[in-house]
Amino acid sequence: MTSNPTSIFSAHTLQGRRALVTGGASGIGAACVRAFAEAGATVTVADLDGEAARRVAAETGGEAWAVDLADTTALDELSLDIDILVHNAGIQRVSAIEEFDPEAWRLIHRLMVESPFLLTRAALPGMYQRGFGRIINLSSVHGLRASAFKSAYVAAKHALEGLSKVTALEGAQHGVTSNCINPAYVRTPLVEKQIADQARIHGIAESEVVEKIMLTEAAVKRMVEPEEVASLALWLASDAAGMVTGASYTMDGGWSAS
Repeated sequence: MTSNPTSIFSAHTLQGRRALVTGGASGIGAACVRAFAEAGATVTVADLDGEAARRVAAETGGEAWAVDLADTTALDELSLDIDILVHNAGIQRVSAIEEFDPEAWRLIHRLMVESPFLLTRAALPGMYQRGFGRIINLSSVHGLRASAFKSAYVAAKHALEGLSKVTALEGAQHGVTSNCINPAYVRTPLVEKQIADQARIHGIAESEVVEKIMLTEAAVKRMVEPEEVASLALWLASDAAGMVTGASYTMDGGWSAS
């Protein structure tokens, strides 16, 4: 990338707003934290890796929240006083359905479906009271399309799409929007960790995975950069996107066009 896509926004775009980004210590989450902070928001970096969360928070003038979002019962009575909520935390497991570890399947759904529901539930009362809120769900092209060997991830992203739409309908009269961002493969540690599993499942060399598996469906033959995703999240968080809700924005290089 030769330029920062978020630089087109004013330093005051999110002035005075409070944001929470889950999985905010790396990848897409960290890119969103930096973009929001640059635009004037005070950002809480929520991540399982507390040390990494503290580093990003210190860099951006925000706060760190070391939290295991898969421990969903601990979130039942949570209250969040924020204006912007970005559901980004996620994991991936690649396996055939008949070989998929049931506990791994449940873990993905606790982290990527139950946790977003509980955090949204915790944030909405304050958003409703203030008449403003932005729920931004980091979905995936797999929230719109399926791929073999990803039953838990695909099912979780489809569920997140549904949650986002219901949130949009319920929040509309209160000034709260809810939208999904649907990228293809993004250059993040999560994607890098899939390469060995993809090679094993498909019987190819790890060096062939990106070209033959990850980029085969996209018309634009490169990975998405985290900063590109953050630029769309920043716009969705802004006042300018007040009439955008219940939508799913693809950033997939044309994958879903076919």
